[in-house]
Amino acid sequence: MFKKLLIANRGEIACRVIKTARKMGIATVAVHSDADKNALHVRMADEAVHIGPPPASESYIVIDKIMAAIRDTGAEAVHPGYGFLSENMKFAEALEKAGVAFVGPPAGAIEAMGDKITSKKIAQEAGVSTVPGFMGLIEDADEAVKISNEIGYPVMIKASAGGGGKGMRIAWNDQETREGFQASKNEAKSSFGDDRIFIEKFVTQPRHIEIQVLADAHGNCVYLGERECSIQRRNQKVIEEAPSPFLDAATRKAMGEQACALAQAVGYTSAGTVEFIVDGERNFYFLEMNTRLQVEHPVTELITGVDLVEQMIRVAAGEKLPFAQDDIKLSGWAMESRLYAEDPYRNFLPSIGRLTRYRPPAEVQAGPLNDTGKWQGDAPHGPTAVRNDTGVYEGGEISMYYDPMIAKLCTWAPDRAGSIEAMRVALDSFEVEGIGHNLPFLSAVMDHERFTSGNITTAFIAEEYPEGFEGVTLGEDALRRVAAAVAAMNRVAEIRRTRVSGRMDNHERRVGADWVVTLQGAEFPVTIAADHDGSTVTFEDGHSMRVTSDWTPGDQLAQLMVEGAPLVLKVGKIPGGFRIRTRGADLKVHVRSPRQAELARLMPEKLPPDTSKLLLCPMPGLIVKIDVAEGDEVQEGQALCTVEAMKMENILRAERKGVVARINAGPGDSLAVDEVIMEFE
Repeated sequence: MFKKLLIANRGEIACRVIKTARKMGIATVAVHSDADKNALHVRMADEAVHIGPPPASESYIVIDKIMAAIRDTGAEAVHPGYGFLSENMKFAEALEKAGVAFVGPPAGAIEAMGDKITSKKIAQEAGVSTVPGFMGLIEDADEAVKISNEIGYPVMIKASAGGGGKGMRIAWNDQETREGFQASKNEAKSSFGDDRIFIEKFVTQPRHIEIQVLADAHGNCVYLGERECSIQRRNQKVIEEAPSPFLDAATRKAMGEQACALAQAVGYTSAGTVEFIVDGERNFYFLEMNTRLQVEHPVTELITGVDLVEQMIRVAAGEKLPFAQDDIKLSGWAMESRLYAEDPYRNFLPSIGRLTRYRPPAEVQAGPLNDTGKWQGDAPHGPTAVRNDTGVYEGGEISMYYDPMIAKLCTWAPDRAGSIEAMRVALDSFEVEGIGHNLPFLSAVMDHERFTSGNITTAFIAEEYPEGFEGVTLGEDALRRVAAAVAAMNRVAEIRRTRVSGRMDNHERRVGADWVVTLQGAEFPVTIAADHDGSTVTFEDGHSMRVTSDWTPGDQLAQLMVEGAPLVLKVGKIPGGFRIRTRGADLKVHVRSPRQAELARLMPEKLPPDTSKLLLCPMPGLIVKIDVAEGDEVQEGQALCTVEAMKMENILRAERKGVVARINAGPGDSLAVDEVIMEFE
């Protein structure tokens, strides 16, 4: 076995690989750019090597710099993670030439399957059903428009060397094809150093289901079930689960066998993923093969018990797989939610800054099967597991130079409903402050009836949130639970306040029993009766709720039981009440005496400033292009400028017809959130 492993990556995947290497007794080497000198993966590794400036094109994807780090540290093997050089044939060849093991497939398999155009041709020759498309190279936007019309709209414009949603656009007409073609080429060159583009038919109402394969150099190949990856936004996966709620055993077997046959046809070794589009009749079509470890691999590990990173390392060392296909058993259900540094209230635009608070929920391992085939443990709702793969820490910074994903929160339970419920609690318990993040949106999906029913496609987010995400409006029952909880918390805070003031010996008697809780535009007059074990909160209609908790004022996370069911609240103090975040809702909750509530109703509402005549920068980023000039008349939907952040180009468009009065920024300018780009008459 190897003695020293270099991880040619950063962030959470580098940390993930380091954990397994440490478990195997292998020393690790991290590489880092200037921006990552204090990163978590650098702290975790046994050694660290600086490889250049922040842009990946000057550091993480420069083969010569990685090779120099290998020589300087004497690393015997390299794990590429995903992205960057993970599917770069030249990198694999350079390692082979240097006598260094590549923890991944052979260069020939990367060449055959890592390139999306070539892989589709091979799949077609092997008799695999593929999505209609143009597999040749496309020279310019005019040719892209011609091809798109021949295929028929809508079409998917994709980077040949792409992955992770980078360099991908859906076009519904000629104008979107022209814009998308150039944007995809730019992103592909920036992210992968390869700007080749191809176009294929975009299949509406599809499910994105992928098969995990694992092969060794001794002719053995197994599939480890499937992953459902249909919850996507901008072609970027957001929530994954294993197994799929849609597949039956026969379809799973057919897809798995086809995936293995395709892998063996190109001499594939290591872990890889064959992606399929599956229609409503369970017909499946080959999409592409990712010749690397996938971001969502933890859900497969949770339902199979197989450490994929360990097996990749062992295969690279020449070992045989320790199991056959019949040994692979799928147990329980796993969910993965990707935590992104992005603002869901600003159309999910990237967010950067310092993590002033970062407290993931505690990781928990489920008990193993006992001799009778039942799960061990005595959890009230069955055994559950919580796992969080992350690459950041409290006090660290989220950089504009890299992918905005900062953690992968995973849960496991014996069934899908249990896994979803465990995810709900875990998301509510995840504390992140200092940056915009998508935790509220993830919570909203977990409570969405269409998601919980399993009736999902890759169009789920576009169909269910067509105007973007504006937060969650809680229903009556949920509002009452929050109101009861906050009323009980307020009583504890009031007792603390009277003790601090020292005005009375009997502090509890000083705190009244009648209060009015106001939240989400609703008022709930309540009466609180407290005892040593908790509080009973009675509403105006006579309904009572029992609330118990060990929350104390100042705690930013409250874990309560309301009517015997768990309720987790993120808590902040505001004048006259609390800022409460739970299940995707962000609430200002005021708790007032009846007289205070009466007076509060007379207060005028403060209106936000008028920004309708301003184009504000929606995220920290770089102005790439200005598409209009002062004095131009613009139409609704017209492109105004392009802002680049976290390797993604974002085209800002006019919301209505108007005339450009002033332009305050130009190409190359770096802007902060809400800086004025241009003004309108």
